[in-house]
Amino acid sequence: MKRFLSKPYRWAALYSILLAAAFTFVIMDTFVIEKSFAGAVSASSSAANGAAAKAKAHAEVTDSSYDDGNIKITIEALRDHGSTVYIADIKVSDPSYLKTAFANGTYGRNIKETTSSMAEENKAIFAINGDYYGFRNYGYVLKNGVAYRSTARSSGDDETLVIDKKGNFSIINESETSLASISSDWQVLSFGPALIEGGKIVVDSSSEVSESMDSNPRTAIGQISKLHYIAVVSDGRTSESKGLSLLELARVFEDRGCNVAYNLDGGGSTTMYFNGNIINKPTEGNGISERKVSDIVYFGY
Repeated sequence: MKRFLSKPYRWAALYSILLAAAFTFVIMDTFVIEKSFAGAVSASSSAANGAAAKAKAHAEVTDSSYDDGNIKITIEALRDHGSTVYIADIKVSDPSYLKTAFANGTYGRNIKETTSSMAEENKAIFAINGDYYGFRNYGYVLKNGVAYRSTARSSGDDETLVIDKKGNFSIINESETSLASISSDWQVLSFGPALIEGGKIVVDSSSEVSESMDSNPRTAIGQISKLHYIAVVSDGRTSESKGLSLLELARVFEDRGCNVAYNLDGGGSTTMYFNGNIINKPTEGNGISERKVSDIVYFGY
């Protein structure tokens, strides 16, 4: 070994090999290697499944609407800025019907499923992809009233949506707000940015998620009034639908009278599920297919 390392260029070769191995491990650890952490959110309980089955049995259902007396959803599709946009108007009788779920019912890193698979496992009536918390080691994670991660995002990229136990939306800055101070709330979605606060658009033509194109497939959610919500998904990155800018997305919520609206993970993650069907055209790679993600936002029992 000493003889091998006596040549200077061989030190360089060994260093290059070690550097490549370290880089490969970082990539694998970030994107591939699954890590389960303490705690989990399992699929719906048998009692909840029974309630869902009973509600659905008496629901009025069409291809674009659902109404069982507790959950009312109507979905419309329209063209906006050269893009196909799907808007779900959702009213519920109780805030507990707005839920989140983890891929495989497990909190962790790189644990992923498609939005539709998670929706079906949890008997969701309606679902969209969430904040893809498992792609990062930071950003608050609080799901269905249980806190999982208290590492805040850095200032300037830390606008977070809080949903309290009454179902009301508000925006906080993680760098200014501890998880402990909001741990009694119902949900935290950590992606962003905020689109509307106090009924006013809070993004402009230069706003964008870091390293993202100006026009993209988008997923976002907003609140109009008590227990009345809007979820918006836009197709993008295809010849039929270019996608929306954040400002264009915000205007969709403004037009419908939202008081608060918030951008979720978009791009290839963007998926809307309703009553057993995928509503939009998710783009993964160069084709139309669902990307596996770490979590969903859904309405159900």
